[in-house]
Amino acid sequence: MSEEQDSGSNDNKPTPSSGEDSGAAQVIGQVRLERLYLKDCSFESPNSPSVVREEWKPEIDLEINNRSHKVAEDRFEVVLTVTVKARQPGERTAFIIEVQQAAIFVISGLEERLIHQVLGTVCPNTLFPYIREAVDSLVVRGGFPALQLAPVNFDAAYEEAMKRQSEKPIEH
Repeated sequence: MSEEQDSGSNDNKPTPSSGEDSGAAQVIGQVRLERLYLKDCSFESPNSPSVVREEWKPEIDLEINNRSHKVAEDRFEVVLTVTVKARQPGERTAFIIEVQQAAIFVISGLEERLIHQVLGTVCPNTLFPYIREAVDSLVVRGGFPALQLAPVNFDAAYEEAMKRQSEKPIEH
């Protein structure tokens, strides 16, 4: 007895929900990474070589931003930008890094509200490990000790941004 199983393909066919009659199939939304790429990358160490010879006790400033826009019917470009500034005591800049990790995501079968949420949470969560590795690699190649960015809770950041937006006074 031989049964064929195709666990690797996804034909985007409707799939029945559990407990439902297979004749009443329900289409489920899809979020898929189509293309991943480094959009921009910059490393500056304005006080090298003297700063790399000093005892390493930096103050690290980290800024993370996320933006997205529609590029086709069901395709969205999402760009996660991380800027890291390291300063040694005495306000001497050790390095400044800016990395923009981007991707094209295919998002279909979701309501507009859910698409907005996916673009602000799921997509940045997908991009963060890549940007984290790029930042660490640049720091090490610049002659500094490794820098591992702490995980970011994009779900909480999204909720906070939505809360702030809803509290904004309406301008007339």
